[in-house]
Amino acid sequence: MAAHYLHRGDRMSGLVRSESSRRELVRMGISCLALDVDTAPLRGLDPGGTRLFYFLPPPGEGETDPRIRYLRTACEADGNPRRILYLSTTGVYGDCNGESVDETRPVNPVAPRALRRWDAEQRFHAWRAAAGFELIILRVAGIYGPGRLPLERIRRGLPLIRPEEAPWTNRIHVDDLVRVCVAAMEKGRDGEVYNASDGSPGTMTDYFNRIADKAGLPRPPLISMEEGDRKLSPGMMSYMRESRRLDNRKMLKELGVELRYPNLDAGLEAC
Repeated sequence: MAAHYLHRGDRMSGLVRSESSRRELVRMGISCLALDVDTAPLRGLDPGGTRLFYFLPPPGEGETDPRIRYLRTACEADGNPRRILYLSTTGVYGDCNGESVDETRPVNPVAPRALRRWDAEQRFHAWRAAAGFELIILRVAGIYGPGRLPLERIRRGLPLIRPEEAPWTNRIHVDDLVRVCVAAMEKGRDGEVYNASDGSPGTMTDYFNRIADKAGLPRPPLISMEEGDRKLSPGMMSYMRESRRLDNRKMLKELGVELRYPNLDAGLEAC
């Protein structure tokens, strides 16, 4: 994404957590601050009138995202952005029993990770109403790509839910997500939400099996959902208890995105 804007000659600045990340971005020509927002006040961003991509995840615990408050306080002191793009999660829809889900579906977050993202969405909407900037929200499916595959889990031989019980899941290749982010910032309608996925849902079990096959690794052993409560982590089981198939037609039509990897076969070949 940075390469796109740098190629256009746009000036960019960023905020990251680590010094190593800061140095990497500086080498690309991006002015950057390294800061832990949980321990230090946000200063020096100069956000007034800018277009801001907010990719900072919520804290790892709880059901709220107080980090939005830190950003809002800094912007109210130094100037609000003109336009903000926020990356949320499709988890805010909760369990949809495998039904097709578009952006008109009422939210029903249950897992703490989804409740945190829903809290962030609400905080951004409240801030937008008070400050008057433009806001676009992407509800993003599971992200995969080079360096973002569950190879270590497969190597460890950890089990998966058997296919007949496995829920529907959704994903998007990281390179396509970059395209969606750029298109949403350029073309997204103020106040709108867009599902960001490749539009080719599958099951978690099929996803892991196909990665194992491509990597020449044994497929994971299969267990029942009942066994999963005893043998899988609570985090993994929270995904297993939600089933939905995302409709991405609004994203494709309104943002004009042409996905390079519209299905898992194409995406895995690129990994």
